[in-house]
Amino acid sequence: MTEINGKRLSYLYEAVTMGTIRAAADKLNIAPSAISRQISLLEEELACILIERHRKGVAPTDAGSIILQFYRESLSAEDACVSKLQALLGLQRGHIKLAVGEGFVGDLMLGPLPEFARLYPALTLSISIGGSNEVIRQVEEDEAHIGLLFHPSSHPRIRSQVVSCQPICIIISPDHPLADRNKPVQLKELLEYPVGLAESRFGVRQLLAMAEFQQKIRFTPILTTDSFAVLKNFARSNMGFTFLPYFVVSKEVKDGHLIAIPVDNTLLASGEAHIVTRLGRHLSQGPHELLQHLTAWMKAM
Repeated sequence: MTEINGKRLSYLYEAVTMGTIRAAADKLNIAPSAISRQISLLEEELACILIERHRKGVAPTDAGSIILQFYRESLSAEDACVSKLQALLGLQRGHIKLAVGEGFVGDLMLGPLPEFARLYPALTLSISIGGSNEVIRQVEEDEAHIGLLFHPSSHPRIRSQVVSCQPICIIISPDHPLADRNKPVQLKELLEYPVGLAESRFGVRQLLAMAEFQQKIRFTPILTTDSFAVLKNFARSNMGFTFLPYFVVSKEVKDGHLIAIPVDNTLLASGEAHIVTRLGRHLSQGPHELLQHLTAWMKAM
Protein backbone atom coordinates (compact mmCIF):
# COMPACT_ATOMS: atom_id res chain seq x y z
CA MET A 1 0.00 0.00 0.00
CA THR A 2 1.35 3.45 -0.94
CA GLU A 3 2.37 5.57 2.04
CA ILE A 4 1.35 9.21 1.83
CA ASN A 5 4.20 11.57 2.60
CA GLY A 6 2.86 14.05 5.16
CA LYS A 7 5.38 16.81 4.43
CA ARG A 8 4.69 16.72 0.69
CA LEU A 9 0.99 16.73 1.42
CA SER A 10 1.40 19.84 3.57
CA TYR A 11 3.13 21.59 0.64
CA LEU A 12 0.21 20.67 -1.61
CA TYR A 13 -2.21 22.03 0.96
CA GLU A 14 -0.39 25.35 1.26
CA ALA A 15 -0.13 25.75 -2.52
CA VAL A 16 -3.87 25.20 -3.00
CA THR A 17 -4.86 27.28 0.03
CA MET A 18 -2.63 30.23 -0.94
CA GLY A 19 -3.64 29.93 -4.59
CA THR A 20 -0.14 29.96 -6.09
CA ILE A 21 3.15 28.14 -5.65
CA ARG A 22 4.89 31.49 -5.15
CA ALA A 23 2.55 32.55 -2.31
CA ALA A 24 2.99 29.18 -0.59
CA ALA A 25 6.77 29.48 -0.93
CA ASP A 26 6.72 32.96 0.61
CA LYS A 27 4.63 31.71 3.53
CA LEU A 28 6.88 28.69 4.13
CA ASN A 29 10.08 30.64 3.40
CA ILE A 30 11.38 28.11 0.87
CA ALA A 31 12.03 28.20 -2.87
CA PRO A 32 9.01 27.79 -5.20
CA SER A 33 10.92 25.11 -7.08
CA ALA A 34 11.16 23.05 -3.89
CA ILE A 35 7.39 23.10 -3.45
CA SER A 36 6.81 22.20 -7.10
CA ARG A 37 9.28 19.34 -6.80
CA GLN A 38 7.65 17.92 -3.66
CA ILE A 39 4.18 18.09 -5.24
CA SER A 40 5.50 16.35 -8.35
CA LEU A 41 7.01 13.59 -6.20
CA LEU A 42 3.70 13.20 -4.38
CA GLU A 43 1.91 12.87 -7.73
CA GLU A 44 4.41 10.20 -8.78
CA GLU A 45 3.93 8.28 -5.54
CA LEU A 46 0.14 8.36 -5.81
CA ALA A 47 0.12 7.91 -9.61
CA CYS A 48 -2.35 10.75 -10.20
CA ILE A 49 -2.39 14.46 -11.04
CA LEU A 50 -3.21 16.52 -7.95
CA ILE A 51 -3.18 20.11 -9.21
CA GLU A 52 -3.92 22.04 -12.36
CA ARG A 53 -1.79 25.07 -13.19
CA HIS A 54 -3.36 28.09 -14.85
CA ARG A 55 -2.52 31.75 -15.32
CA LYS A 56 -3.86 32.83 -11.94
CA GLY A 57 -2.26 30.01 -9.95
CA VAL A 58 -3.14 26.42 -9.06
CA ALA A 59 -6.34 24.54 -8.33
CA PRO A 60 -6.89 20.95 -7.10
CA THR A 61 -8.02 18.22 -9.49
CA ASP A 62 -10.69 15.77 -8.32
CA ALA A 63 -7.89 13.54 -7.02
CA GLY A 64 -6.29 16.56 -5.35
CA SER A 65 -9.54 17.43 -3.60
CA ILE A 66 -9.78 13.88 -2.24
CA ILE A 67 -6.24 13.90 -0.87
CA LEU A 68 -6.69 17.39 0.60
CA GLN A 69 -9.85 16.27 2.36
CA PHE A 70 -7.86 13.37 3.81
CA TYR A 71 -5.23 15.86 5.00
CA ARG A 72 -7.80 18.12 6.68
CA GLU A 73 -9.44 15.16 8.40
CA SER A 74 -6.00 13.99 9.57
CA LEU A 75 -5.36 17.40 11.13
CA SER A 76 -8.80 17.28 12.74
CA ALA A 77 -8.10 13.80 14.17
CA GLU A 78 -4.78 15.07 15.53
CA ASP A 79 -6.61 17.99 17.10
CA ALA A 80 -9.07 15.60 18.74
CA CYS A 81 -6.20 13.51 20.13
CA VAL A 82 -4.55 16.60 21.58
CA SER A 83 -7.92 17.57 23.05
CA LYS A 84 -8.16 14.32 24.99
CA LEU A 85 -4.68 14.88 26.37
CA GLN A 86 -5.60 18.46 27.28
CA ALA A 87 -8.68 17.19 29.09
CA LEU A 88 -6.39 15.20 31.37
CA LEU A 89 -4.54 18.45 32.11
CA GLY A 90 -7.72 20.38 32.83
CA LEU A 91 -7.41 22.82 29.90
CA GLN A 92 -4.02 24.03 31.06
CA ARG A 93 -3.04 24.84 27.49
CA GLY A 94 -4.43 24.95 23.94
CA HIS A 95 -5.14 27.25 21.03
CA ILE A 96 -8.49 28.20 19.45
CA LYS A 97 -8.97 29.71 15.99
CA LEU A 98 -11.98 31.92 15.26
CA ALA A 99 -13.14 33.35 11.93
CA VAL A 100 -15.63 36.18 12.34
CA GLY A 101 -17.46 38.81 10.38
CA GLU A 102 -16.25 42.30 11.25
CA GLY A 103 -19.61 43.30 12.68
CA PHE A 104 -19.14 40.89 15.60
CA VAL A 105 -15.77 42.21 16.72
CA GLY A 106 -16.97 44.95 19.07
CA ASP A 107 -19.46 42.78 20.95
CA LEU A 108 -17.01 39.87 21.14
CA MET A 109 -14.20 41.96 22.60
CA LEU A 110 -16.46 43.75 25.07
CA GLY A 111 -18.43 40.70 26.20
CA PRO A 112 -17.83 36.96 25.87
CA LEU A 113 -14.11 36.81 25.02
CA PRO A 114 -12.76 38.68 28.09
CA GLU A 115 -14.97 36.52 30.30
CA PHE A 116 -13.77 33.34 28.57
CA ALA A 117 -10.14 34.45 28.94
CA ARG A 118 -10.67 34.89 32.69
CA LEU A 119 -12.16 31.40 32.95
CA TYR A 120 -9.41 29.75 30.88
CA PRO A 121 -6.30 31.96 31.15
CA ALA A 122 -3.96 29.33 29.64
CA LEU A 123 -5.90 29.04 26.36
CA THR A 124 -4.80 31.27 23.49
CA LEU A 125 -6.92 32.67 20.66
CA SER A 126 -6.38 33.78 17.09
CA ILE A 127 -9.11 35.74 15.31
CA SER A 128 -9.33 36.36 11.57
CA ILE A 129 -11.77 38.85 10.06
CA GLY A 130 -13.55 38.36 6.75
CA GLY A 131 -16.77 38.45 4.78
CA SER A 132 -19.34 35.66 5.00
CA ASN A 133 -17.78 33.70 2.13
CA GLU A 134 -14.32 33.80 3.70
CA VAL A 135 -15.59 32.75 7.13
CA ILE A 136 -17.36 29.77 5.53
CA ARG A 137 -14.20 28.81 3.64
CA GLN A 138 -12.02 28.92 6.74
CA VAL A 139 -14.44 26.79 8.75
CA GLU A 140 -14.95 24.31 5.89
CA GLU A 141 -11.19 23.89 5.40
CA ASP A 142 -10.51 23.61 9.15
CA GLU A 143 -8.50 26.83 9.23
CA ALA A 144 -10.89 27.94 11.99
CA HIS A 145 -12.60 25.91 14.69
CA ILE A 146 -15.62 28.23 14.90
CA GLY A 147 -17.12 30.87 12.63
CA LEU A 148 -19.41 33.81 13.42
CA LEU A 149 -21.14 35.43 10.47
CA PHE A 150 -24.26 37.15 9.28
CA HIS A 151 -26.85 35.38 7.13
CA PRO A 152 -24.69 32.70 5.46
CA SER A 153 -25.90 30.89 2.37
CA SER A 154 -26.75 27.21 2.77
CA HIS A 155 -23.69 24.98 2.63
CA PRO A 156 -23.68 21.16 2.84
CA ARG A 157 -20.53 20.95 4.99
CA ILE A 158 -21.34 23.73 7.45
CA ARG A 159 -23.46 23.32 10.57
CA SER A 160 -25.15 26.26 12.30
CA GLN A 161 -24.83 25.67 16.03
CA VAL A 162 -27.02 28.62 17.00
CA VAL A 163 -29.02 31.20 15.04
CA SER A 164 -30.13 34.62 16.28
CA CYS A 165 -32.64 36.79 14.41
CA GLN A 166 -30.95 40.11 13.56
CA PRO A 167 -33.00 42.29 11.15
CA ILE A 168 -31.16 44.75 8.94
CA CYS A 169 -31.88 48.43 9.63
CA ILE A 170 -30.92 51.64 7.91
CA ILE A 171 -28.21 53.42 9.86
CA ILE A 172 -28.16 57.23 9.80
CA SER A 173 -26.77 60.18 11.72
CA PRO A 174 -29.02 62.32 13.95
CA ASP A 175 -28.73 65.03 11.27
CA HIS A 176 -30.08 62.88 8.42
CA PRO A 177 -33.43 63.97 6.88
CA LEU A 178 -34.98 60.68 8.08
CA ALA A 179 -33.76 61.07 11.66
CA ASP A 180 -37.24 61.99 12.97
CA ARG A 181 -38.86 58.99 11.30
CA ASN A 182 -40.92 57.02 13.86
CA LYS A 183 -41.99 54.13 11.64
CA PRO A 184 -40.24 51.62 9.33
CA VAL A 185 -39.12 52.91 5.94
CA GLN A 186 -39.84 51.42 2.53
CA LEU A 187 -36.86 50.55 0.36
CA LYS A 188 -38.15 52.69 -2.51
CA GLU A 189 -38.19 55.73 -0.23
CA LEU A 190 -34.44 55.39 0.24
CA LEU A 191 -33.46 55.58 -3.42
CA GLU A 192 -33.18 59.37 -3.33
CA TYR A 193 -30.56 59.39 -0.57
CA PRO A 194 -26.80 58.68 -0.84
CA VAL A 195 -25.92 55.21 0.39
CA GLY A 196 -22.76 53.34 1.37
CA LEU A 197 -22.73 49.55 1.10
CA ALA A 198 -20.62 46.58 2.13
CA GLU A 199 -18.93 44.57 -0.62
CA SER A 200 -20.84 41.69 -2.19
CA ARG A 201 -18.98 39.01 -0.21
CA PHE A 202 -20.71 40.13 2.98
CA GLY A 203 -24.00 38.58 4.11
CA VAL A 204 -25.57 42.02 4.61
CA ARG A 205 -25.00 42.93 0.97
CA GLN A 206 -26.14 39.53 -0.28
CA LEU A 207 -29.43 39.80 1.61
CA LEU A 208 -29.93 43.35 0.34
CA ALA A 209 -29.36 42.12 -3.23
CA MET A 210 -32.19 39.63 -2.76
CA ALA A 211 -34.47 42.41 -1.50
CA GLU A 212 -33.52 44.62 -4.46
CA PHE A 213 -34.34 41.80 -6.88
CA GLN A 214 -37.64 41.18 -5.12
CA GLN A 215 -38.71 44.83 -5.42
CA LYS A 216 -37.09 45.42 -8.83
CA ILE A 217 -34.93 48.30 -7.61
CA ARG A 218 -31.18 48.86 -7.42
CA PHE A 219 -29.17 51.00 -5.02
CA THR A 220 -26.15 52.76 -6.51
CA PRO A 221 -23.69 53.33 -3.67
CA ILE A 222 -21.43 56.35 -3.53
CA LEU A 223 -19.16 54.27 -1.29
CA THR A 224 -18.39 50.53 -1.27
CA THR A 225 -16.12 49.04 1.39
CA ASP A 226 -15.04 45.85 3.12
CA SER A 227 -15.07 47.61 6.51
CA PHE A 228 -18.07 48.02 8.79
CA ALA A 229 -16.11 50.68 10.67
CA VAL A 230 -15.99 52.70 7.45
CA LEU A 231 -19.73 52.26 6.96
CA LYS A 232 -20.48 53.41 10.51
CA ASN A 233 -18.34 56.51 10.09
CA PHE A 234 -19.87 57.14 6.66
CA ALA A 235 -23.30 57.31 8.30
CA ARG A 236 -22.06 59.16 11.38
CA SER A 237 -20.51 61.91 9.24
CA ASN A 238 -23.87 62.26 7.42
CA MET A 239 -22.37 61.42 4.03
CA GLY A 240 -25.37 59.12 3.61
CA PHE A 241 -27.03 56.06 5.12
CA THR A 242 -26.07 52.42 5.18
CA PHE A 243 -27.63 49.01 5.88
CA LEU A 244 -26.45 47.07 8.95
CA PRO A 245 -27.93 44.81 11.64
CA TYR A 246 -28.62 46.65 14.89
CA PHE A 247 -26.07 44.71 16.94
CA VAL A 248 -23.25 46.11 14.79
CA VAL A 249 -24.08 49.69 15.84
CA SER A 250 -25.73 49.16 19.25
CA LYS A 251 -23.03 51.05 21.14
CA GLU A 252 -23.10 54.03 18.76
CA VAL A 253 -26.91 54.13 18.92
CA LYS A 254 -26.89 54.07 22.75
CA ASP A 255 -24.30 56.87 22.74
CA GLY A 256 -26.51 58.96 20.44
CA HIS A 257 -24.06 59.04 17.54
CA LEU A 258 -26.20 56.95 15.17
CA ILE A 259 -29.85 56.06 14.65
CA ALA A 260 -31.16 52.67 13.51
CA ILE A 261 -34.52 52.63 11.71
CA PRO A 262 -36.28 49.36 10.77
CA VAL A 263 -36.95 48.62 7.10
CA ASP A 264 -40.40 47.47 6.00
CA ASN A 265 -39.17 44.44 4.07
CA THR A 266 -39.63 40.77 4.97
CA LEU A 267 -36.27 39.72 3.54
CA LEU A 268 -34.26 42.31 5.46
CA ALA A 269 -36.27 41.51 8.58
CA SER A 270 -35.17 37.87 8.25
CA GLY A 271 -31.47 38.58 8.79
CA GLU A 272 -29.72 36.05 11.02
CA ALA A 273 -26.46 35.82 12.95
CA HIS A 274 -24.94 32.31 12.98
CA ILE A 275 -22.28 30.47 14.92
CA VAL A 276 -21.00 27.69 12.64
CA THR A 277 -18.66 24.70 12.65
CA ARG A 278 -17.73 22.18 10.00
CA LEU A 279 -20.21 19.33 9.79
CA GLY A 280 -18.65 16.20 11.25
CA ARG A 281 -15.71 17.95 12.93
CA HIS A 282 -15.03 16.90 16.50
CA LEU A 283 -14.03 20.02 18.39
CA SER A 284 -11.29 19.63 20.96
CA GLN A 285 -12.10 20.59 24.52
CA GLY A 286 -10.94 24.20 24.33
CA PRO A 287 -12.92 25.11 21.17
CA HIS A 288 -15.88 23.14 22.52
CA GLU A 289 -15.90 25.18 25.72
CA LEU A 290 -15.69 28.42 23.72
CA LEU A 291 -18.53 27.24 21.47
CA GLN A 292 -20.75 26.70 24.51
CA HIS A 293 -19.74 30.10 25.87
CA LEU A 294 -20.50 31.88 22.58
CA THR A 295 -23.77 29.98 22.16
CA ALA A 296 -25.06 31.29 25.51
CA TRP A 297 -23.94 34.81 24.54
CA MET A 298 -25.63 34.77 21.13
CA LYS A 299 -28.89 33.41 22.54
CA ALA A 300 -28.96 36.44 24.80
CA MET A 301 -28.34 38.94 21.97
